[in-house]
Amino acid sequence: MTGVQKKMHLIREERGFTLTEMLIVVAIIAMIGTFAVGKISAQFNKAKVDSTKILIRNLATTLDNYRLDCNSYPTTEQGLEALVTKPTGGRECKNYNVEGYMKKVPKDSWDNDFIYESDGQKFLVKSLGQDRTEGGDGNAADITSDSI
Repeated sequence: MTGVQKKMHLIREERGFTLTEMLIVVAIIAMIGTFAVGKISAQFNKAKVDSTKILIRNLATTLDNYRLDCNSYPTTEQGLEALVTKPTGGRECKNYNVEGYMKKVPKDSWDNDFIYESDGQKFLVKSLGQDRTEGGDGNAADITSDSI
């Protein structure tokens, strides 16, 4: 081999990665990314369910405070708004906190209003979950105050 042939031989050996090698690396990175996104997405959905449960517990505590002052829970007709402003219809609350019991009624983690039902002696606060319909499984299951 002459000097020029040796240089050409060395240049061919130092070409770098082939297109096939690059495609294999990209495919491996894509597979790893798919698994990572799946795990992150599952954790994000679980966090929304947990956050909604916390909101329902806080509403239940606030409803109990209302009951201490008013001797009953707000009725279904009065709704959770009775925690923000004194209700004008239904059962009258003579000891209503002039500042209200909360600044505003929160929404669940999917930005929906909570469903509230009460006969004045007991209550139910409910979120329809991720699917926004009755029933469901997993993250789409309804979350209720009597199930947490």
